Amino acid sequence: MIPDINYYKPKQLGEVLEILNNEGKNEDNGKTRILGGGTDIIPGFHQGSSRFMNVENLVDVNDIPELKKITKREKHLVIGAGVTFSELEKNNDVLNSFYLLSQAAATIGSRQIRNRATIAGNFVNNAPCADSVTPLLVYDAWVKIESLHGSRQIPLQEFLVKPYKTKIQPDELITEVLLPWLPDGYTGDFYKLGRRRAVAISRITLSVLGKIEKGVIKDFRVASGAVTPIGLRFYKLEDAVKGEKISSDFLRTLGRELGKQIIDITGIRWSTPHKLPAVQQAFYQLLENTFNV
Repeated sequence: MIPDINYYKPKQLGEVLEILNNEGKNEDNGKTRILGGGTDIIPGFHQGSSRFMNVENLVDVNDIPELKKITKREKHLVIGAGVTFSELEKNNDVLNSFYLLSQAAATIGSRQIRNRATIAGNFVNNAPCADSVTPLLVYDAWVKIESLHGSRQIPLQEFLVKPYKTKIQPDELITEVLLPWLPDGYTGDFYKLGRRRAVAISRITLSVLGKIEKGVIKDFRVASGAVTPIGLRFYKLEDAVKGEKISSDFLRTLGRELGKQIIDITGIRWSTPHKLPAVQQAFYQLLENTFNV
């Protein structure tokens, strides 16, 4: 059941920041939530989730124009925090330059959910199963965060602290996701495994991005979700493979190494015996698809 709450629907970004600024001054903060798509908050109220038990204020940001735009700039594609997954799935700039994000967007929930759910809403709570996180990580995404006192930009990987915790403060709002343009020659793929084919919470997500010249790896990026506590880039693995020649045997070696690094992060869990081989096989298939081996 949804409790009695204060509902605000400001028309300008400054009004949102004013409300959040008042929240930041409150010693007992955490009582205000941003309402974008509402696909997390509304079920949370109905289910009595502890994350929403003390919420007293909802700030609906759907009438803030700058949060709903996708803009091409010299160094970045800028995605407003309130852009929905249906919009990401269809946008030509996303399709042409950041295809893995479009792939991930198409797998999220149902068409009704994708019409409502927003890109910032998908990662702001830092749920391990957030589908958009792994493509955003391999694309070196940054987030822009604003408050009445100014703005800051931070890499998404740095923004994600631990499960359900990020670096956003009570008086701040995510306003943009910034994707640096890639040079020519990059290719990649996205993988998601759920318990069913559609409307499923992820059990495994992987994104792979790379650039090969004359059979040699010039750049390589891989990120996982759901199998690690938060969405995570494997920088150590990435650095180790640059300059190596591509072959089927080498890709199998990469699969084994990814498994080792996942265990180093998570330890041995009850799900490890069946989940780890699934991750390694999915990773190998992604590499085959990406590099045409």
